[in-house]
Amino acid sequence: MNILVLGAGQLARMMSLSATHLDLHVLAYDVGSKQVINPVTFDVTPYTLAQAIDRSDAITAEFEHIPNDVLALCAKSGKFYPGAEAIKTGGDRAKEKALLDKAKVACAPYQLITEKSHFLAAIDNLGMPLVVKTCQAGYDGKGQWRVKSQDDVEPIWSEMAEFLESGTEALPHTIIAEKMIPFDREVSIIGVRGKNGQCKTYPLTENQHTNGVLTLSIAGKEKPMIEQQAQDAFNALAKELDYVGVLAIEFFDVQGQLLVNEIAPRVHNSGHWTQQGCHVSQFENHMRAVAGLPLGATDLLRPTAMINVLGQASISTDVLSVADTTSHWYGKLAKLGRKMGHINVSGNDLSQLGERLEQLAELLPEQDYPGVAQTAQSLKGIQ
Repeated sequence: MNILVLGAGQLARMMSLSATHLDLHVLAYDVGSKQVINPVTFDVTPYTLAQAIDRSDAITAEFEHIPNDVLALCAKSGKFYPGAEAIKTGGDRAKEKALLDKAKVACAPYQLITEKSHFLAAIDNLGMPLVVKTCQAGYDGKGQWRVKSQDDVEPIWSEMAEFLESGTEALPHTIIAEKMIPFDREVSIIGVRGKNGQCKTYPLTENQHTNGVLTLSIAGKEKPMIEQQAQDAFNALAKELDYVGVLAIEFFDVQGQLLVNEIAPRVHNSGHWTQQGCHVSQFENHMRAVAGLPLGATDLLRPTAMINVLGQASISTDVLSVADTTSHWYGKLAKLGRKMGHINVSGNDLSQLGERLEQLAELLPEQDYPGVAQTAQSLKGIQ
């Protein structure tokens, strides 16, 4: 069976690697170069997008910001999963909030902004501090402002106005203001829904971010009540979208109550730990879902952590001497802040995971891998 992935980055690469043993053959469409490539070897194929669509049995995506003409062409084929509407929703915060409201899934109070009067009304209605985000083209903390006092209003509005004016009649730009929530931590759930409507979820993951970019994820420390809230949100949203494939939902944990921060209609960075922490990874389950195969087990085999490698061309090979540690590289040229790869490490329990993270912290400089040493200490001794 042939599968085409829209996008040719590391997520397409890992989907391809996970699909080979299932006899699924993956090609990727690079929306930048408009070439169809092998996402593992990066070899360019002779196929046009139309030809790749025609030869594919299923089509999926590794990111949300796909040109509308490409989405329309893929949707027309009847082979595109999770579907054009799900991808558009993941790439537009206004659509995302509408989905959350319709599915009755809780999120922070918000207000849409298309002109200055809306901005001023949001300040009056929601109060300060506010988090202001572009509805389109924002990711990894980009396209965001913090409004903390009246002194911030005019300079931030100037930047917001520039973004709004950059939209077109066909593709208008909008902005959303959200009440800043004093949350305790950030967590996410990765789930998968098959073509038959069956849903499975992976254990809830605790995430740490630095400058808006995920740096560390831990799976295996959650309580049933928190897990159930996340599972209920996944089931509601996946059903509302008639979703097929892996869907990620990021939450704020506010004293045990979960509020959705955002959704991602694809495999997700915070689910990379599933490669070593579960029998079937998020990548394989996404491929199974879009191919119409039975879904695989999502149960936690043992507590696992994922450490992002950001901007580093290499790491000490001694990392691999730490028990149950694996590195995954994306084949990219090193660039400041770029996601170059990740490290997964597992333990038989949380305390052992903490001990192994402590060993890794000795090999990974704190300035490049923030939070690893501190998290190691917090886990050691937990039974």
